[in-house]
Amino acid sequence: MQKDIQTIASLRKAFIQGTDTPSAVLLRCKEEIVNRDGEIHAYLDVYEDALESAKVADALYKEKGADTPLLLGIPVAIKNNILIKGKKATAGSKILENYIAPYDATVINRLRDAGAIFVGATNLDEFAMGSSTENSAFGPTKNPHDLSRVPGGSSGGSAAAVAMGSATVALGTDTGGSVRLPASYCGLVGFKPTYGAISRHGLVAMGSSLDQAGTFSNCVSDAEMLFGILQGQDGFDMTAYTKDTYPDIPKKEKYRIGVPYSFLGEGIEPDVRKLFDEAVLKFKELGHEIVDVSLPRMASGLAAYYIVMPAEVSSNLARYDGVRFGLHVGGDTLLDDYELTRAAGFGREVKRRILLGTYVLSAGYYDSYYGKAEAVRDLMRDELYSAFADIDCVLTPTAPAPAFKIGEKSDPLSMYLTDVFTVPANLTGMPALSLPAGVVTREGIDLPIGIQCMTPHNGEARLFDIGKKFLGE
Repeated sequence: MQKDIQTIASLRKAFIQGTDTPSAVLLRCKEEIVNRDGEIHAYLDVYEDALESAKVADALYKEKGADTPLLLGIPVAIKNNILIKGKKATAGSKILENYIAPYDATVINRLRDAGAIFVGATNLDEFAMGSSTENSAFGPTKNPHDLSRVPGGSSGGSAAAVAMGSATVALGTDTGGSVRLPASYCGLVGFKPTYGAISRHGLVAMGSSLDQAGTFSNCVSDAEMLFGILQGQDGFDMTAYTKDTYPDIPKKEKYRIGVPYSFLGEGIEPDVRKLFDEAVLKFKELGHEIVDVSLPRMASGLAAYYIVMPAEVSSNLARYDGVRFGLHVGGDTLLDDYELTRAAGFGREVKRRILLGTYVLSAGYYDSYYGKAEAVRDLMRDELYSAFADIDCVLTPTAPAPAFKIGEKSDPLSMYLTDVFTVPANLTGMPALSLPAGVVTREGIDLPIGIQCMTPHNGEARLFDIGKKFLGE
């Protein structure tokens, strides 16, 4: 693990004072990659031009000191389904193995304007479909805490990059928990914003009504700073909202925290539940009020998610046909081209979700499955807003167990169950934050565990405040 955990604030202070430099930090990051990434496989590509950017940052700090962009010289790892102009954007799939991004994603433009240095592209489950980063076409990523275990998914490469000390912060995408789950497994702060708070322009689409860019960091303050830089309207994304779309959610000195105890009853491993109860006690000791909140619709979230998400997947991935971009496998007819390209280019999990999504959208089944799942989303949203009239946030574990072993969950259904606490935030579009809450021991190795806090739409300021109070920042 990292020998010296650094934050954006600590690095920037050192750069301004001249006790460290962006190029020296980047070289240490690259050294960590050379030493450890052969076994961890967090990266699909390490950018050689990063050092030139770091040297430019060195000169700017010497010239302007504190009068420089907030992220100047900060090393950032980027999940490889986020476009960086001129770089490969594989989305972890053979079908895009040699695809070069023709433009920058909006989040990349905003990080670039803030002075960030892009260390490299991180591994992911193919097209962000998975909870373990075992589904990458380019091989699995391993958890830096225990190389026999997964880092979580689908943004496991980004989580591992920060956890191994090769980047200060990282970007991932979160469709059903794909930032928060790896954050829990790797001992990091994982943040998913309100749907529409951060532009999706330049993100390879999986489930368009669920996807959001999110962040990995070693502290809540870094997540808060990154959100301030990334958020805001974008002419390329009509779902990116203005601040007046939702009511302002103010911070408080003390919070009323709702715990849906009836939802926590099944599937949580005993020592994980014990850590969660200790986290609840810590909130009480800090002066916050804990209340038992009834959220019966939450139990339907996983079933609804695994109907809505595959339906959107089947639509979004129809564009990969061997004609317009990406892999092409020729056949005797145009239909042969489609079939051969998709058979060769897509992995098993992607094919499984396309088939499921096509089925639930088909004539005769649309109303029975997709229509009902969308109705459940509405009910869940209404239920949460009724609860938020009396409480300030909902607190749950991030995952029911620590990181599992690579290859352990060969049954897809057992894999899907790991998302049980995270999918409600995506289905309802609400922001959520995973916080490190301690470790449990498996086979003599300490494995991180996270807790998750969720607030109403536009509740990021409150979310960060609660997180900082819990972690003592």
